[in-house]
Amino acid sequence: MLIACTTVPSYPLPSAMEERVDTLIKNQSKPQPELFAHRIIDWQQRHGRHGLPWQGEDVYHIWLSEIMLQQTQVITVIPYYLRFVASFPTIAALAADSEEAVLEHWSGLGYYSRARNLHRTAQLIMQQHEGKFPKHFEDILALPGIGRSTAAAISAFAFHERRAILDGNVKRLLARYHAVEGYTGEKKIEAQLWQQAEALLPQSDVAIYTQGLMDLGALICTRSKPQCPICPLQKDCKAYQTERVAQLPTPRPRKVLPEKHSTFLLLLNGPDILLEKRPGSGIWGGLWCLPQIDSQILIEIEDAGAYCLQQFCMETTYPLTLSTFTHTFTHFKLHITPLLLQVINNPKQIQEPGRIWLDVTDALQAAIPTPVRKLLRQIQAGHRVG
Repeated sequence: MLIACTTVPSYPLPSAMEERVDTLIKNQSKPQPELFAHRIIDWQQRHGRHGLPWQGEDVYHIWLSEIMLQQTQVITVIPYYLRFVASFPTIAALAADSEEAVLEHWSGLGYYSRARNLHRTAQLIMQQHEGKFPKHFEDILALPGIGRSTAAAISAFAFHERRAILDGNVKRLLARYHAVEGYTGEKKIEAQLWQQAEALLPQSDVAIYTQGLMDLGALICTRSKPQCPICPLQKDCKAYQTERVAQLPTPRPRKVLPEKHSTFLLLLNGPDILLEKRPGSGIWGGLWCLPQIDSQILIEIEDAGAYCLQQFCMETTYPLTLSTFTHTFTHFKLHITPLLLQVINNPKQIQEPGRIWLDVTDALQAAIPTPVRKLLRQIQAGHRVG
């Protein structure tokens, strides 16, 4: 019995389709790390962020942005970055100005040690590197406030060096991609993630790849409600394959934050308010703050008047207690009780180092921490804190 065989005619594919087929075939044959990097790079070029103000700039602007972006979102950083570079356009300008001026531009951004380290680094660059930001990774890593991941990001973006980063977004992405169990802040787990980050580095296009990792973690592989259906890594993501995206990375072990209490004195003399400068290190180091009393010392509210007379030689009205509110730091919670007192005598004649009287409007432009800014804005608006 004879069976007729039908031959399907061969037609040439359009060039675009041929290119796409060739790309798919090549990608299937790539080793896993190379395929991972290719997908990141391709996604970044198509869908990543390309209009950030520090992109394409010199190493100074890249360094500044990386410091500002530590534990802070891009949308928050951009206005601070723009104001900062307008006032300090170069490393030399930053080094030449005062720490006070730097802190004023940083006020409200939080984690103020970053600003102090930034200023100190600029001075070291002028003193030890002839005013030029160092190119060698070890020299960058030795600068104040720069850790391994930040140094790697600067090296990748500014000098196109093949360096792996591991910020919070990348930790989350890799923990899901490889289904890594355990808290990513634990040294053992972090070391494992560093090994993976190093192994996945591409041989070229490191700057694009690095930006792609950051963008993918910030826009797609987010902490809550990740957009897995449009993720370029979905096919090989072990967390997605095993339906554990919501469980990974393993959350930080829960612990109860210590709680502290403090009383803030809003000492008003007409439109002016008294501010005190904090010590250079520690919480709010170098910032202007309202005078504070440990709540254990101030047993009775009326004691505030006696305290002001003793400490500042000021007679005041009976204190008005405003609503207590809470400010949360990384390692503890601070419960703040504000007391509003009007000064009866004229304290402006008393000048002491570390204290200053400022109009409330001017005080809002000074280097002040967030809780003080909140209080001053509501005092300025004539509202009580709550």
